[in-house]
Amino acid sequence: MDDKLNRMKQEYESIPIPEELNEMVNRTIASRRTKIKAMPWLVSAAAACILLSVGVNASPAFAKALSEVPVLGQIVKVITIREYAEENENTDVHLKTPGIAGTGNPELEQSLNTKYLEENKKLYESFKNDVAQLEKSGGGHLGLESGYEVVNDTDQLLTLSRYVVESAGSSAESRKYDTIDKVNHIVLTLPSLFSDDRYIQVISDNIKEQMRQQMKNDSSKIYWVDQPGSKTDMPKEELFRSIAKDQNFYINQDGKLVISFNEYDVAPGSMGVVEFTIPTEAIQYLLVSNEYVQ
Repeated sequence: MDDKLNRMKQEYESIPIPEELNEMVNRTIASRRTKIKAMPWLVSAAAACILLSVGVNASPAFAKALSEVPVLGQIVKVITIREYAEENENTDVHLKTPGIAGTGNPELEQSLNTKYLEENKKLYESFKNDVAQLEKSGGGHLGLESGYEVVNDTDQLLTLSRYVVESAGSSAESRKYDTIDKVNHIVLTLPSLFSDDRYIQVISDNIKEQMRQQMKNDSSKIYWVDQPGSKTDMPKEELFRSIAKDQNFYINQDGKLVISFNEYDVAPGSMGVVEFTIPTEAIQYLLVSNEYVQ
């Protein structure tokens, strides 16, 4: 079993780097050499991050995908910078790591791409541990899939969603989002959209009302939310109370704020990942501006 896990790790971490990406790294290093000379203590860290961010699968499939990379907003590109897959009797794993290029801000790209690689590295290490524990307990089947998709792309904003599906008999899906202002070269956060923390309660109350209305209109929909005037078998501490300060979100093509919850966060697994579009009029007085949310 240890040999199998070691082999999986070696295969994942030894994916070769395409020549095209080596050239890109060299250009990046050359363009930043002056800054690095001014700060010698950054050399090792910068080099390590650059090497980490270009661990790319150089398979024919990747070469084809690279040649067909769509140009987003005519500037920003989203590519797969690492991909690993293995399937056998006990495991089924497929990891795709996205990378951002062409934003005009190399530091932003490096930060995002390093984060994406680290996310999948942690997923993979956790998966290996789960496989080892499963073997000790008598065997079974485990699956892990990660990938990404562009959920919004406008002249100003690009939203990249990274999803993870873990399976062991049943499955659970989770998602993370990054919304990038392509003009100002920044990643938006939920708090940055509002003047103060009152948005947390206002959005939470709106979501609760949407949950109740959806359940009233459709008996197949179930949310873990309190229903005034009715009893529930769920402990109160397990009912949805409030979004997190940094709750998953994105801004859709209509300029509306969308709040997202992972599978099992606020509803049974049958509901999957659930999202709520927040009416702008409900939060207008708390918005810093209408540059993003309209």
